[in-house]
Amino acid sequence: MIKKPLPLPKLMQKAQRIFNSYIRKRDQDKPCITCGKYKIEHACHFYSAGHYSALRFNEDNVHGGCLQCNYFKHVSGNEYRRNLAKRIGDQRVLLLDATATRQRVKKWQRFELEEIIKQYK
Repeated sequence: MIKKPLPLPKLMQKAQRIFNSYIRKRDQDKPCITCGKYKIEHACHFYSAGHYSALRFNEDNVHGGCLQCNYFKHVSGNEYRRNLAKRIGDQRVLLLDATATRQRVKKWQRFELEEIIKQYK
């Protein structure tokens, strides 16, 4: 029996869940990217995944953070940016800015999402 492929929105959710889990594990021993507290509960996007879909799975754009900062402080840009520069360096932050300006929206293809799932699982 042939397994029916997941609909694209479900595949996107699965890729996001697996990628976010990778980010939380990667940053588990680091402080929250925004406030500096040691309670990594979320994968926080510097450029939001909703407005900058091209950066949704960019590791430089996503870092471990606490629930308070991600949900209630909406990842305060100034603190996040300052700590991001300390963590990945000014050059990579500028590259991230350039990417956000150059390519804001991306329509993810099935094969790309399947590759992300395989890479970050």
